[in-house]
Amino acid sequence: MKRVEQLTPPRELSVTGEIAQRLNWLRAGVLGANDGIVSVAAVAVGVAGATTEAGPIITAGMAALVGGAISMALGEYVSVSSQRDSQRSMIAAKRAELRRSPRENQESLARAYERKGLSPATAALVADELTEFDALGAHLSAELNLDVDDVVSPWHAAFASAIAFILGAILPMAAILLPPDALRVPVTFIAVLLALGITGWIGAVIGGGSRFRAAARVVLGGALALAATFAIGNLLGASGLLS
Repeated sequence: MKRVEQLTPPRELSVTGEIAQRLNWLRAGVLGANDGIVSVAAVAVGVAGATTEAGPIITAGMAALVGGAISMALGEYVSVSSQRDSQRSMIAAKRAELRRSPRENQESLARAYERKGLSPATAALVADELTEFDALGAHLSAELNLDVDDVVSPWHAAFASAIAFILGAILPMAAILLPPDALRVPVTFIAVLLALGITGWIGAVIGGGSRFRAAARVVLGGALALAATFAIGNLLGASGLLS
């Protein structure tokens, strides 16, 4: 027996799209915070390996924080702008098609629902009713899996990425500056790896993957980054090249 996919009313389609979009923003926020934690912690620990003075650590950490936040925002803006332009182009092309050949497009919509498992008669009836209600929205949903109200905003994405990066970067900056000199690096290692484990776990919850494996991957990667930058900083400090 043929499996028939349940047709989702337009309002439910919009709500489903909104939920998916919020999950995407949340996932992007977790990734941005993760980047802020790792990159700023790696820079701060690297400098701390070379010197115990707070001034250079603060300068390097703040430079990494500001530069990283701007880089994240710019990258997200460019990426989402391309996605938005593509979505707008598809919407405009479909709108023009509907004006040029409405009948052919209605038949195409019926065939799309036939491919979803409806009988030809039912598919034609659904196409007729959805065309009367919202022809553009029906075609975008059935053929392109797109909602005209869900076009992404590059400015929102850029702002969210920058904020997430900054929030993530605050932790390693606090961990490297607040403890006594002898405890700066150990405290930063512990705080950063714990935070990475949490962000990895949250990312897996959002994405539906294995919590333990996701957290372990992020923690291992962060530990390698911190160990590498600390070793390089320590080597440069011991060599006298920075004096």
